[in-house]
Amino acid sequence: MAETAPFDEMYNADGSVREPYRALNAWLEEQPDKALTLMQSDAEAIFRKLGITFAVYGSEEGTEKVIPFDVIPRIIAAQEWRKLSKGIEQRVKALNAFLYDIYHRQEILKAGRIPEKLILQNAAFAPEMMGLEPAKGVYAHIIGVDIVRVGPDEYYVLEDNLRTPSGVSYMLEDREAMMQLAPDLFHRCKVAPVETYPENLRRTLESVAPASAGQSPNIAVLTPGIYNSAYFEHSFLADQMGAQLCEGPDLFVDGGKVYMRTTTGPERVDVIYRRIDDDYLDPLTFRPDSMLGVPGLFNAYRAGNVTLVNAPGTGIADDKAVYTYVPEIIEFYLGEKALLNNVPTYNCTDEEQRNWVLANIADLVVKEVHGSGGYGMMVGPTSTKAMHAEFKKKIEARPDNYIVQPTLALSTCPTYVNAGVAPRHVDLRPYVLVGDKVRITPGGLTRVALKKGSLVVNSSQGGGTKDTWVLED
Repeated sequence: MAETAPFDEMYNADGSVREPYRALNAWLEEQPDKALTLMQSDAEAIFRKLGITFAVYGSEEGTEKVIPFDVIPRIIAAQEWRKLSKGIEQRVKALNAFLYDIYHRQEILKAGRIPEKLILQNAAFAPEMMGLEPAKGVYAHIIGVDIVRVGPDEYYVLEDNLRTPSGVSYMLEDREAMMQLAPDLFHRCKVAPVETYPENLRRTLESVAPASAGQSPNIAVLTPGIYNSAYFEHSFLADQMGAQLCEGPDLFVDGGKVYMRTTTGPERVDVIYRRIDDDYLDPLTFRPDSMLGVPGLFNAYRAGNVTLVNAPGTGIADDKAVYTYVPEIIEFYLGEKALLNNVPTYNCTDEEQRNWVLANIADLVVKEVHGSGGYGMMVGPTSTKAMHAEFKKKIEARPDNYIVQPTLALSTCPTYVNAGVAPRHVDLRPYVLVGDKVRITPGGLTRVALKKGSLVVNSSQGGGTKDTWVLED
């Protein structure tokens, strides 16, 4: 654990209840014995019925699990949210400006603000995107920003997800479940709505359609198929938006345009919200062995006949090594200081920093540069000496493959566990849409580490989710 006591989002140091949580606290005190236990089992039944599951790779208990859901919402005051959303908007604008620059004049590299090698020799950089003009100059249209809180006014961005961020269906279904489970609590709190997300997603996608699309662009969600861990979300979002859910073989390219096979013949597709990684999008441009993509898709995109959301090559902006330069990126493109802090990060390719990291690894968090979902990472204070030794060897062998950060005392929220209501560590992933304008859904997905003392909130590592309530003024 980190040395300082974590910030408790519900209670002040003197034990009094913080303002945003007062209505919730009164409601909790009124609940009869077993009420929360019944709510918890009702919640699980709701999620099982909806089929909200996720895949745990390498798990021996079977691959499909219902994501654990906690019935006590996390609450964010209106003024806290205003501060957060300003910082998030600043960040996504700067990252899109960075992507435009990297794939055009590369001014930031010429100015020496970011090492050229870090970008041009990075696996996430897509040289095929050089000189391409995306609709409205936007590369990353759908972004999930992972944020942790460590104090009343202190937030840190853990990472930016600009490739194919997932989890938004959990945010929407968590709200749906809470409205069924605790309607009386909603009557006491003025909670900002999240259910406009699918409509806003559709508006965002329509706003970046090619000019040839006309008034009502045809939108498709491209999924790798039913065996993908986020397939529920792909079908859920397609359904909510009134868009077609397609797999690679459902689409084809003819004359530089993309069409969908339908029972009444080919239908033109204008915007593809793709939930397939860059490498698999088009076997003619990227991985030739891909069975998931659409041959000729990238050329249709280059020609401006279809919009891909997010654009290929956006991963260079959420690369964990590039993350350390985001404050520089904000200053370079916007001429502003970053409103949200980055977590201090050690560069293992620097010998002095590496030696310090190796000597203090038991207190630090180690992350693989291209790892995600809690895989390829180690939280020093909660890991064994054997794991410390293993990660030391990994860092010595490939210092460029790891970033290292101090262990943050993630804030805690009241959570219903076997022993009753107890504090558990949380993070937050707000979802941002960028098209004709920036749209940020109030709140986002709160992930909670259900194991006592654990700082790892990923569902694949035993974490759960909570409904996130942003209170309106």
